[in-house]
Amino acid sequence: MIPPLTVVIGSMITALPIITDYPILPPMGLLVVLAWRLIRPGYWAVWAGFPLGMIDDIFSGQPFGSAAFLWSVIFILLETVDRKAVRRDYWQDWLIASTAIMFVLLGGMLIVDFQSNLLRIDLLVPQILLSILLYPFVARLIGAIDNWRVAS
Repeated sequence: MIPPLTVVIGSMITALPIITDYPILPPMGLLVVLAWRLIRPGYWAVWAGFPLGMIDDIFSGQPFGSAAFLWSVIFILLETVDRKAVRRDYWQDWLIASTAIMFVLLGGMLIVDFQSNLLRIDLLVPQILLSILLYPFVARLIGAIDNWRVAS
């Protein structure tokens, strides 16, 4: 089954041993999940955010359960948006993904240490910007994988 494998590989890429003082690498697992969820809304169940977030927690080094919680919230909100919206275009998907990326990255930082990280949110700006700018490329790659999956 290809989609869960791509999420695991995306989470493992984020766990590469790159040493830096500040977060730079985008959360590839999150980008892959958002791309799959926004391209194929009915493909993922609402509860799928929890186990996929737990896999990301294993590889990312965040406290166990933080990504599971944040990804579950994102999946619930995406399901709500899918039920309310008649149709979406590319720009709306990018805006939804950008909001979800900011929510997950800021939420993850605040879960680690709320008091000291509340004043240091500016450290996440490069990671958030890189993630938002990388999302269209990930969505295009996932769209190509999905077309290959449907065609075969």
